[in-house]
Amino acid sequence: MTIQEKTNSTRKTAIAVGALYIAATVAGVLSVAPITSLLNAPDMLTQIATNKSQVITAVSLEFIMAVTVAGVAFMIYPILKQDTDTKNKEGLASWYLGSRITEGAIFLVAILARLLLLVLSQEFVKAGAPDASYFQTGGTVLEAASNYAYMLGQSVFCVGALMLYYLLYQSKRVPRWLSIWGLIGAPLMLAAGFLVLIDGDPNSPLSTALYAPLALQEMVLAIWLIIKGFNPSVITSSLAE
Repeated sequence: MTIQEKTNSTRKTAIAVGALYIAATVAGVLSVAPITSLLNAPDMLTQIATNKSQVITAVSLEFIMAVTVAGVAFMIYPILKQDTDTKNKEGLASWYLGSRITEGAIFLVAILARLLLLVLSQEFVKAGAPDASYFQTGGTVLEAASNYAYMLGQSVFCVGALMLYYLLYQSKRVPRWLSIWGLIGAPLMLAAGFLVLIDGDPNSPLSTALYAPLALQEMVLAIWLIIKGFNPSVITSSLAE
């Protein structure tokens, strides 16, 4: 493959990765609003049963997020693989791919818990008051299971992000300030996930503040990849070896 052909191929990959980053983030953000108010309502099960379309919308967006986060890894892995000049880097690239697949799978578990919560809410409305306590307990358990699954998936994501930005920092495929930003933001987001264990609210103001640095970094990275692509000098040097 010539340098021009390699450059064109890598450019297309950069655009695809950037677009997938944006799609995953937008889907994740949009999925929060339709269901958060329902989960926080005193009569949660009644609200969920009454607003089925909102739950389906949220779940659909969450599914898009789960698929696209895995898509990012599959698209960028060949780029990372090209820069693995040591066994350690090769292992990190493979672990990164595995972490994003695991993250997507865990998100699917959380989505399943949401769907089961919807089914439970509909049965709750049919059953009426006499059996309400049993349904309420089940609803609480499913909501907690979904929140904890998202926390676990987010934790896996943060570990994978550390691997990714370390490899990008080493290869200089993107500006190092972007990689450093990611290396700083990933531990903050990891800490935000564990706050769920304390306050039970994945969307608390403190959690949101800790999410923000990496969320913003990923959008900057996505735009950079779409507009600038990966560093062409790295592409040229890799072909020259």
